[in-house]
Parts: sequence; structure tokens; C-alpha cells
Amino acid sequence: MTQITPFRIEIPQADLDDLRSRLAGTRWPTSYQGGDWSRGVPLDYLKGLAEYWADGFDWRAQEAALNEIPQFTTDINGQRIHFLHVRSPEPDALPLVLTHGWPSSPVEFAKVIGPLTDPRAHGGDPADAFHVVAPSLPGYGFSTPIAEAGFSLFGVAQYWAELMSRLGYERFAAYGTDVGSGVAGMLPYAAPGRVVGVHLSGTAAAPPFAPPLELDGLSPADRTRAEQFNTFREEGVGYLVLQSTRPQTLAYSLNDSPVGQLAWITEKFHEWTDPAATLPEEAVDRDQLLTNVSIYWFTGSGASSAHASYEGMKAWKAMVAQQSQQSEGNQDWQSQGPPTGVAVFAADSTIRHLMDPYGAIKHWSEYDRGGHFAAMEVPDLLSQDIRTFFQPLR
Repeated sequence: MTQITPFRIEIPQADLDDLRSRLAGTRWPTSYQGGDWSRGVPLDYLKGLAEYWADGFDWRAQEAALNEIPQFTTDINGQRIHFLHVRSPEPDALPLVLTHGWPSSPVEFAKVIGPLTDPRAHGGDPADAFHVVAPSLPGYGFSTPIAEAGFSLFGVAQYWAELMSRLGYERFAAYGTDVGSGVAGMLPYAAPGRVVGVHLSGTAAAPPFAPPLELDGLSPADRTRAEQFNTFREEGVGYLVLQSTRPQTLAYSLNDSPVGQLAWITEKFHEWTDPAATLPEEAVDRDQLLTNVSIYWFTGSGASSAHASYEGMKAWKAMVAQQSQQSEGNQDWQSQGPPTGVAVFAADSTIRHLMDPYGAIKHWSEYDRGGHFAAMEVPDLLSQDIRTFFQPLR
């Protein structure tokens, strides 16, 4: 079955009422900290955010805004795939598939869709236009539940290749962030000869469980990024250990408590956004953040995305092992396939000589602002970097 079905988000009022009831009945823990984030999300901060979610945040307005973006679903090998699809007014636009990561959704791309699809209307060159396709990863948002095939980077890349074929896009560009960067990186293998280039952000200096990085001999900028990575591997991987080892245990909390789901995601928006931002809403729009959290809550995808992490980490480790074998036999293995571009933002730990030891990456940009959720934080920088990278590849 290759049918593509128009989709609208229509959360039942009973689900909204249930959310507000659960928020009102939250059993709050004792706070063992002041106002800092050293032990996690501060109690007073989360209480204020939860109160706004219950009484100030307008889900119906956000739902209506999202429904202005054309959305669809299709079934690929038993997996329901939800996606945004916005065609450019420019007839020669290049198709581009955008892949989000965790803990995110296609909501992340709301602010870049306009500049990418219609640069003429946003002060850009119409020759840089894209037809944008932004799917929800399996187990995330409205791409639930996870099918029997489970979740793997290459499996998702195969879904995306099929999706682009169903849309009539035989030649296309790819962008990914966080786990989406792994999917984007696998697309040239899933769709040989069809991907013109791969643009990545939200990458890291090393695998999350790698040894600490040596700081001696690094430039000041790379030393800062290495220190960020070392802090992350020491203090910031608890979520990944739990999701990649005991997702079902975590699932009960995320699926039953909206405050638990809110805290689980909000902490990452504090930890991973621009270091200059003290609070998450100083880096991203608070309503956009809560729209993302709400989708996780209404679809139960806090639980299913944890299971996706479990399966994805297994597949990722296998991919890393395979790449290590390839690099032993061919030091320039990264240069095989279409060109790669990387954008590094202020909160990222990515270091070029570690990610690109043989100089195979064709485009490399570093910015002094923004972070892991670049499309939400600095949509101007990200959209322009994507345009610049793909200009010679059209």
C-alpha cells in the first residue's frame, strides 16, 4: 500500500481536560536544591512552567497553526509515518528531507520551513528554494506506534527513501540533527545515487560513552567544545543510559505524569541550548517548547521514543563498528558518497579534526550562538547554512 493520506491534528477535548486535571493534581517532590540546575530541573521553575502549561498555554492556537502546514500520513512496511510536506512556489526547488532528533519532533522546524521553501519572501535568493519534507521519526509524535520491525537508523533511512519516492522525489537533499543526523548519514546507502548532499548539525565530538577528550594542544574554541563534551559524558548521559537500557521502566512515569514528561524534556532544553541562555525560554520560544512537549504527551511518545532509543543505540553501535572497519581499510571512507556539510553551534561539542580526520567534509561552519535545537534557536543561521551548502549541488 502506497497511499498518502492528508492529516490534521485534532486532539480530543477530553485529552486536554485530562492533562489539566493531572497537572492540577501533581504530587510535587521536596526540593533538595536552590534555584540552580545541578540536580536537575529546579522545583520552582518547573512549577511555574507547569502552571503556564495548564492555564496560560493555548494548545488550540498551536494546533491550528500546525494545521496550516500541510501534513500527511502513509504506511511503509507496517510503520505509520507522519510528515509535513511543503512545496516551494519555485518550480525548480530542490527536495529536502529534514530529520529531527530526541527529544523533538517536526515542530522543531516550524521557523525554517518558510525561509527554506520561499527564500524570495524572506530576503533570500529564489534559486536556493527547497520543497521541504519533515517526517516524524518512528515512535515519535504521530508516527506511532513503533512497528514490529522496530527502530534502526538504516531502517528509518529506508523509510525516508521510500517516502521520497512516493512523493515523486527521485533526487533530493538531506538534513539531520541529533539522532536525525545518523538517519541523514545513512540515506545515501538507503537511496544510492539519489542524495545530492547531507547537511548535519547537533553532532558531538565523540560517542557519548567514549573516554574523556584530551585538552592539550587544542585551539581555544576546540578546547571549549572538548570541555563541553567531557562535562556531558560525566554528568549528562543519565537519560541515555536509562532510555537505552530500561525504557519500559521509564515509560510508566513518562506516560502517566505530564510533569514527569515536561521535566524530562525541559532539562535537555536547558542543557543543550545556547550556553548564553540561563533558562530554556531565553533560547527557544516557550510556546514552541510546550507544543513539542504536548505532542509527546498526547501521543504517548515519551514512552515509545524511549524504546526507539533502546533499539537505536544498538543499531548505532553496530554502525560505528562497521565504520571503524571501513576506516581501517580506507582512510578516506568519509569521502565516498555525496558531499557532507556540518554546522556547529555554540552549545555543540563537535570538533573538526575528530569528526573529519581526513578532510573529507566539504563544508564546515562554526557559530558563536545557538545550540542543539538550531532550527528553534537560530533559524536564520541554520536556514542560510543549509542554503549555502546545497548551492553548488543543485
